[in-house]
Amino acid sequence: MAEKTAGLSKDERDAVKQRAAELRAEAKAGKTRAAGEKAVREAIAAMPDDDRALAEGIDRIVSEVAPQLVPKTWYGFPSYADADGKIVVFFKAASKFTTRYATLGFEESAQLDDGDLWVTSFALLKLTPETEKTIAEHIRKAAG
Repeated sequence: MAEKTAGLSKDERDAVKQRAAELRAEAKAGKTRAAGEKAVREAIAAMPDDDRALAEGIDRIVSEVAPQLVPKTWYGFPSYADADGKIVVFFKAASKFTTRYATLGFEESAQLDDGDLWVTSFALLKLTPETEKTIAEHIRKAAG
């Protein structure tokens, strides 16, 4: 039987520490678009090749279809916030928590509501013309 542990895993603790560092960096650099773009570029550059290619594609799509969203990092993830600073969409690399797929996620501020059931995240393995079209549609709608 596996040993039970209380609290957060090492990866989760590291993510919390990373978020605290992000908040300190935001306070120091200011919550500007330029500071956010720099943080997102650095986060993407630190990813393994497969994750980096996906994150660069997501960054490009967001820039094209929802330029009003402001790039920033969130728990080390490239993410994009609305005018109120609330995260709308984020990219979680597969390597972040050693999962078999990357995740494109939408937070509560995303305007994807569709009746009693709607998507809040997608598993993402690769960008194709079809997946890019779907991603663009969801990001466009999420950004309102």
